[in-house]
Amino acid sequence: MVLVSSLVLVFLVVGSICLTEGQFNRLTVGFYDQTCPNAEAIVRAVVREAALSDSNMPAVLLRLHFHDCFVEGCDGSILIDNVKDAEKNAFGHQGVRGFEVIDKAKAQLEATCHGVVSCADIVALAAREAISLAGGPSYEVPTGRIDGVVSNLSLAGDMPDVSDSIQQLKAKFRRKGLSEKDLVILSAAHTIGTTACFFMTKRLYNFFPGGGSDPTINPILLQELKAKCPQNGDVNVRVPIDQGSEEAFDIHILQNIRNGFGVLESDAKLNGDETTSSIIDSYFGFFPLPFGPSFEADFVESIIKMGQIGIKTSLQGGVRRICSSFS
Repeated sequence: MVLVSSLVLVFLVVGSICLTEGQFNRLTVGFYDQTCPNAEAIVRAVVREAALSDSNMPAVLLRLHFHDCFVEGCDGSILIDNVKDAEKNAFGHQGVRGFEVIDKAKAQLEATCHGVVSCADIVALAAREAISLAGGPSYEVPTGRIDGVVSNLSLAGDMPDVSDSIQQLKAKFRRKGLSEKDLVILSAAHTIGTTACFFMTKRLYNFFPGGGSDPTINPILLQELKAKCPQNGDVNVRVPIDQGSEEAFDIHILQNIRNGFGVLESDAKLNGDETTSSIIDSYFGFFPLPFGPSFEADFVESIIKMGQIGIKTSLQGGVRRICSSFS
């Protein structure tokens, strides 16, 4: 079932901009209205062009935003590639891409507004455009982020992993100031995109010490996944994460998780925990909108909240001219 997403406009001002001794202390909607009025339009055009040549690009850019924010905060540290042991090479960032889209947007912004728009803000804005392109909610992105000056793969050890227990997942989100509801909602970003068989090998064939599959997988899905990801087969084969609705941003992913059709082990674990499963169930209750909870509105709230993790001041960074380089 594909639910057509309606536009959810969220005008959220997270804080004010304080320019005391050159410090950016808060984010605000419309931060670049005076200094680079076309900034958001430029990012939008670049993302839309990239999506025309790669239908998976919306999911790619949404994932990039998540991975950037979960290590050292939303500071563009994942974009760096000119230092030894750069963060982007961490095990937890395997398969993360979309860097060329950010670089292209940055180049156009530098040509228009030199040294104004941060790479961290470009990542956040690109994720918003990605969600919109996939039929998800449109929302205002608070901007004014500063690019960090540290990028090291050793700092990425706390990234959520597909094989984490539900308690580990909760703890990792809690350490970032995110709730159990945020865990459910942000995991539902898997409503778009694909994953590699590499991330499912253990769940399909070695879930127990002596071998075997995860018993929580719906038998129908198990058969399909084994056909696409045979044992000792090509681990780079891509599989839709939201079976039946992988290109549409909608609530279908939560329905799949409820019914044992969660492709990723970490997603499936949300249905085996009393707290997180009750959050999932709340979106399928007796009270339809506007009386029941709105998945789209809640997603917007969670992703804006995630976008505030570890915001830097100008004393902790600056605005890079090239997103992939500190120099």
